[in-house]
Amino acid sequence: MKSFSLRSVRLRPGEEYRDAIEVELQPFELGGQRYLAAPDRLPAEFAVSRASTGTVFELRFDARLHGPCYRCLAEAVLDVPISAREYQATNPGEAEELRTPYLEADRLDIATWARDAVALALPDKILCRPDCAGLCPVCGRDLNVEPHVHDDEAVDSRWSALEELRERL
Repeated sequence: MKSFSLRSVRLRPGEEYRDAIEVELQPFELGGQRYLAAPDRLPAEFAVSRASTGTVFELRFDARLHGPCYRCLAEAVLDVPISAREYQATNPGEAEELRTPYLEADRLDIATWARDAVALALPDKILCRPDCAGLCPVCGRDLNVEPHVHDDEAVDSRWSALEELRERL
């Protein structure tokens, strides 16, 4: 479901409309990497409640994203439970916090709201596992598969003058 028409439900204060819907998540581009929801169509719970001062929208679903790990670039799978809530005041005036950006002309943009809710729920770094060692900064090998250290670190010749100064002091 991409959008929901509020004209299809007529609620009085204190009433609620609930429905099981299907939301579609488009791929995410994060940090130059692409993350895909699998499946891209997800079952969701949608609710609209009418209060005396406005309307409350609720959306709940579980998303699973697939994409590269931030540290080692291996396949990472992330489960993201979503519980989002938006409020639209009957008379919001100029107050931005009393209106939802997803409602326009009595149509609630559920697809954009669901995508934004997933983006806000994502961790800072998507990892293949919590203890991911990443890639070796010297040779680029995956340290999870092949843990190693490099004995001889090559010193950049441009630093040789500072190295000589350090030895004299």
